[in-house]
This record gives sequence, structure tokens and C-alpha cells, in this order.
Amino acid sequence: MARAKREVTTRGADASLTSAVWPLPEGEIHYLWWFIQGSIMEPEMRGRLRRAWGFCGRHAWGALAVEAAYRSGYYFHGPAVLYQDLMERGARALGRTAAAPARRLARRLRATGPCPVCEMGFARLGRGAAPEARIAQGRDARPLQTFAEKTQAHWWRTVCGVCLGAATAPRCRPHLVEALTRGGSVDLRAQGELAESLRAHVTAYARSFRWECRDTETDEDRAALVSAVGWCSGWQAWLPLLTGRSSTEEGAPHLAPHEARPAPGVDALPVA
Repeated sequence: MARAKREVTTRGADASLTSAVWPLPEGEIHYLWWFIQGSIMEPEMRGRLRRAWGFCGRHAWGALAVEAAYRSGYYFHGPAVLYQDLMERGARALGRTAAAPARRLARRLRATGPCPVCEMGFARLGRGAAPEARIAQGRDARPLQTFAEKTQAHWWRTVCGVCLGAATAPRCRPHLVEALTRGGSVDLRAQGELAESLRAHVTAYARSFRWECRDTETDEDRAALVSAVGWCSGWQAWLPLLTGRSSTEEGAPHLAPHEARPAPGVDALPVA
């Protein structure tokens, strides 16, 4: 099986990323600082996150970047639990594709509620009583970039081909819903295998935060968290940040997308 070419142009991405995606407004940074203290475990919030399949693309990656900034770039327990839950739903939905018409499957995968951060409107607010140093720390994308760089050999092969602008088969949930709704050609078996693989690895990562399972996770398990965020909410706007293209600060990771290849012996999934 021939490996697909995996290059993407990110020239000029810095300016658009800075203005449109990152950094998040002060009000959202302040809210997400409170959110990571335990809001993800509240039943009402968990329900909202399930209906929205997490967050919108902007806030899904923004929340992970903020978590990385405040948790030293490695303690992703809350996100791992959330995306374990969401990938279980995704794998279950795609595991029943044999008897499900495309439009019915699209309904199972479609969000039925808004992004919680968008809905609450914190972008219009200032930082409130949050110290300036706290906001500055939350806007530091380098911890997430470092985490992404260390695991990129594994998550890169799962990037949505539409988001990437490449002839590779993986699809994020939003683009899979779009293809199913419009009657596009898509290999549902391959998409189901991808979702099940992400579910298994992110579950292993979430389990590794238990004391009796500490240090049992692998780089592929850690990478599954990045892949799960991309699968649920899409990749396109944040690929420049994950690959270090958005940062010009000294010492920031700088790994071009074409430098990441599938692991040895692993080819891209075939395009349906």
C-alpha cells in the first residue's frame, strides 16, 4: 500500500492564527482556569459537553492549550476522562454502521448542543479579578506544543484528510458528518477502526492516572488525546499551533508538518 504524501503549507499561518484562534480572550482564559479545577466532572456540564461533542474547534484546542499551560504540559487527567467518554460514543456509533443508513449515522454523530464556552460568552468579558500573571501563563502555548511534538509520530497519521488538504482517509467527526449528509464516499469500516483505536488508547491514558496504573501509558496512548480532540472538533485551525508554526518565541518547538511521518510499517488508511 503506497503511503500518501503528507505535506501541508502553513506559510503565513502565524498572523491568521494569532488574530483568529490564539490566544483566547482574557475572559475565556480566566474561565478555563476555573473550569480545569473540576467543572468537567459536574453532571450538568458533562451533559453539555456530550451534546456538543466537547467544544467547538477553537475552544477544544484552546482548552487543551490552557490545561497544558497550567498543568506543566503533562497532567491531562480531566481531558483524558472527557475524551474517553466521547470516543466511546463515537466508536459505539460507528460500530453499528452495517445496519445504519448514512443519514441515521450522521444524526448519531451530529452535535445537538452549542459549545459551552461559546454559549457562555466569556469572550466579551475581561479578566476580572484574575492576576495578570495567571492570564499570561494561560496564554503560553509552548507546553501544548512540546506535548504535541513528543507524540506527533503517532497522532499525525490520524489527522483528518479534509482538514489537512491531503488525500488521506481519516476524517474528523465534523467532516464525517458532512460526508454522510451529502452522500459522499467514505470507508466507514476504516473510520470505525480509527475511532475504536482512539477509544482504546485514550482509555489506557485515562487509566494511567490511577495510582495502581501509574506509568503504564505509552506515547501512543498520550498521542490519542491529541487525536481524540481533533476527531471530535476538527484539526484545521490548530495544526499550525500544534506544529509550532504559530510561535516566534525563542525556545518554542518548531516542527514542520512534513517532518512527521507514519510510524515504521504503518501506512495511511486508503481513501474510500
